[in-house]
Amino acid sequence: MKKVFVKSYGCQMNVYDAERMADMLATEGYSETKAMEEADLVILNTCHIREKAAEKVYSELGRVRELKQEREAAGQETRIVVAGCVAQAEGKEILRRQPAVDVVVGPQNYHRLPDLLKKSRSERLVDTEFPIEDKFDHLPAPSKAKTISRGVSAFLTIQEGCDKFCTFCVVPYTRGAEVSRPVARILDEAMRLADAGVRELTLIGQNVNAYHGEGPDGSVWSLGRLLRRLAEVPGIARLRYTTSHPRDMDEELIAAHGDLPALMPYLHLPVQSGSDRILDAMNRKHTGDEYRRLIERIRKVQPDLALSSDFIVGFPGETDQDFEDTMRLVADIGFASSFSFKYSPRPGTPAAEMGEQVAEAVKAERLSRLQNLLETQRQAFNHGTVGQTLDVLLEKPGRHPGQIAGKSPYLQAVQFESDVHRIGEIVTVRIVRAGSNSLFGEWVKPGDRAAA
Repeated sequence: MKKVFVKSYGCQMNVYDAERMADMLATEGYSETKAMEEADLVILNTCHIREKAAEKVYSELGRVRELKQEREAAGQETRIVVAGCVAQAEGKEILRRQPAVDVVVGPQNYHRLPDLLKKSRSERLVDTEFPIEDKFDHLPAPSKAKTISRGVSAFLTIQEGCDKFCTFCVVPYTRGAEVSRPVARILDEAMRLADAGVRELTLIGQNVNAYHGEGPDGSVWSLGRLLRRLAEVPGIARLRYTTSHPRDMDEELIAAHGDLPALMPYLHLPVQSGSDRILDAMNRKHTGDEYRRLIERIRKVQPDLALSSDFIVGFPGETDQDFEDTMRLVADIGFASSFSFKYSPRPGTPAAEMGEQVAEAVKAERLSRLQNLLETQRQAFNHGTVGQTLDVLLEKPGRHPGQIAGKSPYLQAVQFESDVHRIGEIVTVRIVRAGSNSLFGEWVKPGDRAAA
């Protein structure tokens, strides 16, 4: 068989898309490889969120071009595909700057990849037009063996695109408008995953809690209603979702956090800033206090909630007071984990044209202060679990012989010693120590619990 190497950058959506590309190419005679140097086809599935994303792709393409030349000298062919959001944003510019690339394809068009590869034998191709057809209608399901090999936790795309148009973000331009998959298609995929041993589903979308898919009766279902139905799928023990927007946390979804034992007490809900002035400039359509009140409502129904968020420091025009407003919001709410970044302009977004760009040295100082506070909160949350018993989904062998690793309900990595192969089970673990990035515990066997 021919071999394909897929390197995926960025978000969970890209991880899901990369797997679906590999599944589709399996029907074309390609098997996956983790070694780029032996690949007949190399796919870079790119992300445009990080700073200088395009330049990093071109740097990587330079290395792939050298590999292609080496393989050609040995009589072996290598095709190169650039997919994902940088492909969508750059289009023909990628072909101009890197002649070794055969195909450029956007994130809504990769279902056409087999046909594009055939046609690119005669000409290099770009396909970034948003299609009329739904790509999911054309993507084959992976084999059961392939799904099993990917583990007991899986991503499931339910929504793509975004209509929010935050002034710093490229997603509406690279992923398009908000589109939700029909409930029936999502349930079919969920049941297939469960049949292959998947125990935990993470529902994903650029703005996942804006989900508004067509239900079996023709009505529009919300994310809260969809979660309730997925909780009934035999074999699925845990549900999560990401990434969300505060404006789309409706009452039905909030109630689900209190009503559904399968919905894990962990929520990633980006706020970006604590300053109302900056939030307005970002076009977030919520204030810092509205975010605070929203978290209070969610914690009222789910007191054990572990909260995660995203923050941008140094947005154009951000003053010292604006930044202090962010620090105060973080102190007020408390986060179990977070992602934080210096603002960097994205070409084509409104914020890139704003004046009053913040100096890099100021951004760096603010980011350091914010990350120190967030890390203090993260470590406090992790150390707060020491002495508790947590249900842990076992996913893989641990780092050392005799260890098993899994995830807590709060998405923490947990390791403990066991001489029994229990991958896929959910077991009770008493946490005895918190490391810098993992928790360590002791398996509480059923007999031990009864004795206690």
